[in-house]
Amino acid sequence: MPQLVKVRMRKPLRVFNFISNDVPLLRGDHCVVKTDRGLEYGQCVLPPEECSKEVELKYPNKIIRRSSHHDDTTSAQIKDDEQRARRMCIDKIKDRNLDMKLVECEYAFDRKKIIFYFTAEERVDFRDLVKDLAQEFKARIELRHIQVRDEAKIIGGIGTCGRELCCTTWMKEFMPISMKMAKKQNLSLNPTKISGQCGRLMCCLSYENDQYSKARRNKPKAAPEKENLADIRDKMEDNAEEAVATLKDRIDESAEPSTDSNSAHTETSKDSGSSGSDTDRPKKRRRRRRRK
Repeated sequence: MPQLVKVRMRKPLRVFNFISNDVPLLRGDHCVVKTDRGLEYGQCVLPPEECSKEVELKYPNKIIRRSSHHDDTTSAQIKDDEQRARRMCIDKIKDRNLDMKLVECEYAFDRKKIIFYFTAEERVDFRDLVKDLAQEFKARIELRHIQVRDEAKIIGGIGTCGRELCCTTWMKEFMPISMKMAKKQNLSLNPTKISGQCGRLMCCLSYENDQYSKARRNKPKAAPEKENLADIRDKMEDNAEEAVATLKDRIDESAEPSTDSNSAHTETSKDSGSSGSDTDRPKKRRRRRRRK
């Protein structure tokens, strides 16, 4: 009967599910597995558990064998070769004067393929670099251009929460993050406080975003009163037409008293002008005619 095993891979450092056909494994044992990239070396996290045929079809990766002494020696040798290949690739990049930053080097378990991960702001022509590396290592060379988030996932580190980075430990793919999520949660909009090691917005901003949106929708309605601009802005994000109508009403209300005051001001100015003209006009003296 098929069995499901959880194995922690060497690169990337994450746990994946594999199907085992009666391969004896215990927690902490090393094993050789087959993936879409070929043979790889991993460590058993949870021992095999029986699973159904549907689960077996869901996970195509399989466990080949429990690692032997030769496999352990090969894995240790690969780690040393990766360090040497990384130093050599950095020297070649400097010699070619290429505007790129080498992040990591990964050897296939059969040592027939080497993958170099790098970051660059612009497109880089590395064809000559591939020829130099292939001539030096006598293996298939592959250079992959990755983004800054992938760089943080490969290198790893400690987040502001004091734990290991989520992208390194358990996240399989990145989620889209926006500043709108930080506004909904009333967080500080200072980029240095809500940015991760990669310099982008932290992935954990999306963890509670749905709960905040749901709580706002289910919030009991209070007594009708004038809405401030912040509430209108939040409404505009959910229902744009209703928010625009509310905003127009506010503008009309604020415009009406100003017109009344202007008309009153003009009337008072007229009255004052007319009264002033009467007072300033010289009075004519009536002369009495004397009767002779």
